[in-house]
Amino acid sequence: MGLQGTIYLAVGVTFALYIAIAIWSRAKSTSDFYVAGGSIHPVLNGMATAADWMSAASFISMAGLISIMGYGGGVYLMGWTGGYVLLALLLAPYLRKFGKFTVPQFFKDRFYSKSASAVAVICLLIASLTYIIGQMTGVGVAFSRFLGVPSDVGIYIGMAIVFVYAVLGGMKGITYTQVAQFCVLITAYIVPAIFISFQLTGNPIPQLGLGGTHLATDVSLLSRLDMIVTDLGFAEYTTNIAGSKLNMVLFTLSLMIGTAGLPHVIMRFFTVSSVKAARLSAGFALIFIALLYTTAPAVGAMAKLNLHETVTPGFVENASVFEEESSLVYEDRPEWMTRWEKTGLLEWDDYNGDGRIQYFNDASEDEQFMANAEAAGWVDIVGIDKDGNAVPADKGMVKSELIVNADIIVLANPEIAILPNWVIALVAAGGLAAALSTAAGLLMAISSAISHDLIKGIIRPGLSDRKELWAGKIAMALSIVFAGYLGLNPPGFAAGTVALAFGIAASSLFPALMMGIFSVKMNKQGAIAGMLSGLTITLLYVFAHKGVFFVAGTQFVDAFGGPNFILGITPEAFGAVGAIVNFIVAIVVSKFTKDPPEHIQELVKGVRIPRGSKEIKGSH
Repeated sequence: MGLQGTIYLAVGVTFALYIAIAIWSRAKSTSDFYVAGGSIHPVLNGMATAADWMSAASFISMAGLISIMGYGGGVYLMGWTGGYVLLALLLAPYLRKFGKFTVPQFFKDRFYSKSASAVAVICLLIASLTYIIGQMTGVGVAFSRFLGVPSDVGIYIGMAIVFVYAVLGGMKGITYTQVAQFCVLITAYIVPAIFISFQLTGNPIPQLGLGGTHLATDVSLLSRLDMIVTDLGFAEYTTNIAGSKLNMVLFTLSLMIGTAGLPHVIMRFFTVSSVKAARLSAGFALIFIALLYTTAPAVGAMAKLNLHETVTPGFVENASVFEEESSLVYEDRPEWMTRWEKTGLLEWDDYNGDGRIQYFNDASEDEQFMANAEAAGWVDIVGIDKDGNAVPADKGMVKSELIVNADIIVLANPEIAILPNWVIALVAAGGLAAALSTAAGLLMAISSAISHDLIKGIIRPGLSDRKELWAGKIAMALSIVFAGYLGLNPPGFAAGTVALAFGIAASSLFPALMMGIFSVKMNKQGAIAGMLSGLTITLLYVFAHKGVFFVAGTQFVDAFGGPNFILGITPEAFGAVGAIVNFIVAIVVSKFTKDPPEHIQELVKGVRIPRGSKEIKGSH
């Protein structure tokens, strides 16, 4: 069987499995629909949580970002993994002990206010809808490459599959489907990594292979990679940090607390039978997540090395990038490049007309590199760009002919390494499983916020369970349609990165959750004011960078000093600043308003203190 047939078989079998699980586990009650009956085993819930958490961003994009950013890409590993630890230790057990279905329901009861619940619904919807754009885009990318269909068609197919198991099964169907999806995605991630690690270093364990010796050159793999990327004008892979240290710290913090505040992950801990089971499932989930997250740095580095050695074959003999034999003749390019060019995620433009792929950093500040580029005719002294447009003669132009999108690094990795067809097919199924599993979790959070928290909790409190179940399914169906629309037409403010979703959750939901659990004096006025202020300042900063706001006819960012005008902080990292604002506003407002009722304060104490223990009074 050929490659395409193998891919169709792998994807078809996994899709059939998901649909069969959905039919077997269809929801028959609101409890089934919202929390899978609260009876999921901790190990299975750990797998489902890991699948819910490891989205297309983790499976498809994270290793690609690490590959491009080098050492600086570690912010994603530290932020996302550290955030899950925060969630497991500081939020999940207490929220499970509180015993509610959803995050907004916790806000309604803890802050004794429908208004607090409504604000939480708004924050949840903004964060979840922003996040789901990346998942639907990931579905489109995977389908367009592996099934040979346009990305738009891929999104429609993904919508149809999610519709079947999410609407039919609710949280129960989603949970058991996510268990299967975890098995598929983790196998699809680790198996190619084992193959490639063994090829390059002789060590089948990717985590160890990353620090091992490159067999072809007998130097360390990372030293080999550093040599190649620096000769190509890129920053050294093992030390590169993009932006300021302050921005790196805030970005990591934003990812951490944003992770802990994402409602679709928090909801997973409502599906187990007890607080003990919630703690156990959190521990198992962390183990399952670590399987992928400790492998990602190796995947990123090895994929980058393979890519560079493919398109600059002369480096195998330590040739200079500007010597003719160091570049690849376009007509002799491998088949994987031809396949990925069709997706638009890999592009080549022959700037100098020599028929070769010249791949290097087109923004290098290295003087020797620029001198070599000019000597080789790569600096446009004439002042005419590739499209025939005039360019100032004093602005030399160095242009890399190859543009590689970060999203193809993982998906194309087995093809670059010339692995067997079944491994490539497995990666296709894994990429789709990662995107679909998280999309389903997000859709569950969105639909439950609409049906359970908004419709029954605020608009129609007397709604029967049967009608609420139908409302949930209709909300789920409409959410799928809207998510598909966002995937097909991503708004400019969120199209670039899912990191914005973490910033929104960090600035709005996480501080209120923390204060709701650990501060008996935090009242509804403080919580509402904090959430609104944190969310508002974060969105204003994001929108300002997209040129939405103007001051006296000038773009807002230009009027206040250009992009990242506040201490060089990027929009993706600004969620941490929004969270600080949230905490400060909430604490100040609560100090000047009435304390929560006595029964609410006792409720908070009861959630934090283990059953059967006594509070220490500090006296004998």
